[in-house]
Amino acid sequence: MSLDRLAASALCGFAKLLTGVRALWIGSAPDARPRVYFANHRSHGDFVLIWASLPPHLRRLTRPVAGADYWLTTPLKRYIINRVFRGVTIDRRPDRHGPNPVEQMGEALAAGESLILFPEGTRNLGEGVQPFKSGIHHLAKAHPEAELIPVWIENLGRVMPKGSVIPVPLLCSLSFGPPLAAQDNESRDAFLARARAALLDLAPPED
Repeated sequence: MSLDRLAASALCGFAKLLTGVRALWIGSAPDARPRVYFANHRSHGDFVLIWASLPPHLRRLTRPVAGADYWLTTPLKRYIINRVFRGVTIDRRPDRHGPNPVEQMGEALAAGESLILFPEGTRNLGEGVQPFKSGIHHLAKAHPEAELIPVWIENLGRVMPKGSVIPVPLLCSLSFGPPLAAQDNESRDAFLARARAALLDLAPPED
């Protein structure tokens, strides 16, 4: 086994040990077809937890979408995102001059791979879900062959709150919802609202 695969296995095992994560497939099941797993975003560890919860044969086909401004800043981060997780790193700056992010993501889907995406665009340090950025709509329209699977992450933001060094021992759960796709003649705003609602439908009821 290569060093990259060993590192991936170790990070996967650590994530499961730390969080005791449970994967709940509600209306969908693990599948090798191209997918976009889109989730709420509370921690830099979110994509690791989703990736670790997939069956091993699907992990090798699934790539997180990550911000270049965070993940390409140090040699260790670059190694983790590029070599261990084979992430799709995108430039989130408004004045970017590099590749088109939707085209970058689309290349992975066209190659038969899946993506882990956070449509809020940045970590949400509050409650609920922020309005979605438009990228997921453009991706759904350009690649109708890819299923969009909402994934609600429960508790990870409390396990690793911002600024913490020592994790708080709490169990995490992931709820994978039923697939959705863009509809004919559906506006961008209507699609984004429907996708956000599908994600919120998976959230546990408030106490």
